[in-house]
Amino acid sequence: MKAVVHTKYGPPEVAQLTEIPRPIPKENELFIKVYASTVNRTDSGFRSAEYFVSRFFSGLFRPKHTTLGCEFSGVVEEISAKVTKFKVGEAVFGFNDQQFGGHAEYLTISEDGGIAVKPENLSFEEAAALSEGAHYALIDIRAAKVKTGNKVAVYGATGAIGSAGVQLLKHFGAEVTAVANTKNVDLVKSLGANRVIDYQSEDFTQCGEQFSFIFDAVGKTSFGKCKPLLTKKGIYISTELGKGGQNIFLALFTPLFRGRKLLFPIPSTKNEDVEFLGKLAELGEFKPVVDRIYSLEEIVEAYHYAESGQKTGNLIVKIV
Repeated sequence: MKAVVHTKYGPPEVAQLTEIPRPIPKENELFIKVYASTVNRTDSGFRSAEYFVSRFFSGLFRPKHTTLGCEFSGVVEEISAKVTKFKVGEAVFGFNDQQFGGHAEYLTISEDGGIAVKPENLSFEEAAALSEGAHYALIDIRAAKVKTGNKVAVYGATGAIGSAGVQLLKHFGAEVTAVANTKNVDLVKSLGANRVIDYQSEDFTQCGEQFSFIFDAVGKTSFGKCKPLLTKKGIYISTELGKGGQNIFLALFTPLFRGRKLLFPIPSTKNEDVEFLGKLAELGEFKPVVDRIYSLEEIVEAYHYAESGQKTGNLIVKIV
């Protein structure tokens, strides 16, 4: 089968399209024909190992999982004897940041490994982008214990995580102020934001509001800069480690005090979360934003664009 493989860490060019054997499903796994995948921050991080700490998960000296693609959509072609939740011919989508495999024509995954039935109202391309950004946003929103009526700010509301975060926060009843660039102000409004601040013409830290939760979905601000904008017991969460890894240390110490604090939730993949995102999509309460669609042959170009800081929402890799 065709698959994108990287055997060493490095820039996008280490990812090469080649032929490899089809995976063989284990007794509790499904064998899936992949229709679409994505290129996202998770894939880029595991390919480049820019943060050395990631190597403790991906392989210290060389990649353990050489075919990336943590998101996918496709059709179940085979099931092993112990699979009970899915059937052959079923359209599915999912998220797997443990074994990856979406950048290939076929993959295998446990029936409990972050997979759900594809919403009928979404294309395979849209369904492929349902999980990664929304997965991280959902974990952070839950960690902040967002309630109806809470005032929340989303910094970086146009990426895969931020655009999902705005929609999920609206589902949970929050009043959302989103920070985005000029060209995407209307897009973010269409996602449900109550107010949009154009960071190219306005300083977010001077907005004159206070928030119970500030969600930095791109890692471009800091707890120090945002602290004055937090309520007395407000929470700041970033999707990045911060300068010098400061967010890890602040997450250890700030919760020891009663005031404003930084949290750094450790993500974990649960089937029920993937199913939840699928149900929201069916209800029309969440739809992933798609920027561009690439082929497997264009994987290097897709990585370069993903890492350029220019993308809006998700980048799709179309396989069928």
